[in-house]
Amino acid sequence: MDGSKQIPGMCITVLLLSVKCKEVSSREKCQESKSLRPTISVKKMDRVLCPGEHGEENGSVMEHKTIPWQIFPVLSDQQSQGVELVLAYAVPILDKKKTSRLVKEISAVYPLEGQQHLKRVRACTDKASPHPLEMLICLAKPGKEKAEGLHTLSELLPDKQVDCCGLGEPFLVHVPAHPPLTRMQFEEAKFHWPTAFHEDKYVTSALTGHLFSKEEKVKMQTYMKQAIWAAQQGAEKGMKAIGAVVVDPATEAVLAVGHDCRSSSNPLLHATMVCIDLVAQGQGRGTYNFKSHPACSVSSLGNRDPSASKAIRAGTVRKFESRDNGLPYICTGYELYITSEPCVMCAMALVHSRIQRVFYGTASPDGALGTKYKIHTRQDLNHRFEVFRGILEDQCCSLIKDS
Repeated sequence: MDGSKQIPGMCITVLLLSVKCKEVSSREKCQESKSLRPTISVKKMDRVLCPGEHGEENGSVMEHKTIPWQIFPVLSDQQSQGVELVLAYAVPILDKKKTSRLVKEISAVYPLEGQQHLKRVRACTDKASPHPLEMLICLAKPGKEKAEGLHTLSELLPDKQVDCCGLGEPFLVHVPAHPPLTRMQFEEAKFHWPTAFHEDKYVTSALTGHLFSKEEKVKMQTYMKQAIWAAQQGAEKGMKAIGAVVVDPATEAVLAVGHDCRSSSNPLLHATMVCIDLVAQGQGRGTYNFKSHPACSVSSLGNRDPSASKAIRAGTVRKFESRDNGLPYICTGYELYITSEPCVMCAMALVHSRIQRVFYGTASPDGALGTKYKIHTRQDLNHRFEVFRGILEDQCCSLIKDS
């Protein structure tokens, strides 16, 4: 009986020892595998290859490399220019406790109309100065100070309206003439005088290169490669080496592929004009016949739902337009990828066709979307659109050099 009772206890002991040994063994294997991990060579994937590139198998993505180009927004002159400075009168605040009263009284005399972006008071930039604050009084009249000299405090501030007790002698300072529209302008403006800034996050993302994801840039590269291919096809037929494609960003479908088709009989058929007409043909309209140019093609738009298009940020002056058949008005909500910057005629055609975005590879001497003009930013037009440049810029430049 005693021996039979001891047997189960021994079995349990043996089983527990076995389980512990297995746990120790598994932990040792895990630690051993971890120690081996740093020695494993892992190839980093950077850029997804587009269809037709080496490293692709049956259209599948095989490699991911760094995008070899940068994309830049083409902004208005007001957004891209440097900070314009004007002279203004400022005065030291000797008694910090009187700041609130002085701001109220001086603002009543000089409300700084049109200069609301300027803050009235700033901390003294000279740390060794005995006064802690400086206050902006008013803008100076251009050129008059040099001829007549600086105005005194009594000349600038009437005694009855402002109690000048607590103020030092006025001095001239440069201040920003206009409110900053970009962070770069703001950083420059605040160096001269504290300035209010209402940041447009969208513009900031575009300027810093964070507006588009890597996946979106890969798609952009694919579209531009199709435009380059079209340009090469046109060049082989003696045309100017400029190609373009129109894309519907809502469905990521290429709607039209075209190249320059100019001739003595029809000098208006620039690549942009060809693509706009091809899109119109896909909507059952259009004017020209491109059968002699097989590289110029159009895909059927079908029953595209206008509500599927992404919000049009740049063209908010004119809302989304559609016809009775449910198709958009020509290029409303679409994007154009073109190897070379469009001219004035093509830029105005893009305005009238309600394009959403234009991406061009390289600038043109007579370009109307950044080089010579910026038609897409004009406030007096009833439609505006966004423009970006730089996609496959080197390849697009070589098209022009080789043609």
